[in-house]
Amino acid sequence: MGLVEAWGGNAFGWFFANLIEAFYNLGYALLHPAQWLAWLPTINGPMETEVKEALMRFIYYGASVELFFVVFAIFFVVAIIGFINNRFMWGCVRGLETFANVVGRIAAWAGLLMVLQQILIIFMQRIFAVSEISLGFGVGFAKDVSWWSEELKLYNAIIVCLCASYTFVQGGHVRVDLIYSAVSYRTKRVIDMVGSLVLMVPAAIITWLYGWFFLWRHLVVPNPSASDTLERLLTRARGLRWNIETIGFSPNGFNAYFLFKILLVVFTAMVLLQAVAFFFRSYLEWKEGPESEGKHLDKDRIGDDTAELVAEIH
Repeated sequence: MGLVEAWGGNAFGWFFANLIEAFYNLGYALLHPAQWLAWLPTINGPMETEVKEALMRFIYYGASVELFFVVFAIFFVVAIIGFINNRFMWGCVRGLETFANVVGRIAAWAGLLMVLQQILIIFMQRIFAVSEISLGFGVGFAKDVSWWSEELKLYNAIIVCLCASYTFVQGGHVRVDLIYSAVSYRTKRVIDMVGSLVLMVPAAIITWLYGWFFLWRHLVVPNPSASDTLERLLTRARGLRWNIETIGFSPNGFNAYFLFKILLVVFTAMVLLQAVAFFFRSYLEWKEGPESEGKHLDKDRIGDDTAELVAEIH
């Protein structure tokens, strides 16, 4: 649209030009998916020049100013509608919290898999003295024992990254209430609103900017950089090829560490969504009063009164 170039002489004009262009950019991206998603069927395979350019656009816009303002514009519109219609905002809260709960409750089973796999490794290695473990139904998947041992770290990463938002919804994160515990109900909600926007959102954005290019530097060559312009990336698209990281810390060790980079990006996106949900919930509880505290909150029940009390205190 060219508004940024026309109005970008000062911070005020730059901000509103990008905000207005965000609606155009979002519409254009949705109506022209091939220009940034054409690479999906070719993952880890050969690519034509047009497909390489689509991948370069995806990499560039994945951590760009344009994406930031698209996300901000969506949040802005949803928030305005929610301020007018609180039922809509409660629906957003329930949807985002349900998403965090479902993902977290599924990912938590990785803890059980981690324990069972560790027992299997010890049993097979100490009793049968095998150097390789094979699993599979019909098609076998055989790896050295050291591979299975190092792969346990992936389960731990799954729990940390995918259960963080779930734990937040459940109130399981430790917080130091030096001031928070001594203030009134409404002041607490104001602190929560400010904290979600001033602390959670910036932390998530910074982590995303770092994690996004950290991920792609281990998936493709030539390595993209945060300082590259779109024009420079498109110019380098001819030489682009997949180079998915398959190097382990030991010769026969786990060799899919790129999965950790993907989890970092997913973790950041989920934290950002939960920050929005927490802001909306805090606003609604501030507006509706103490009787709305915990409204529609789907919390797990431990089944032990003492454990429930300890969970509430923390």
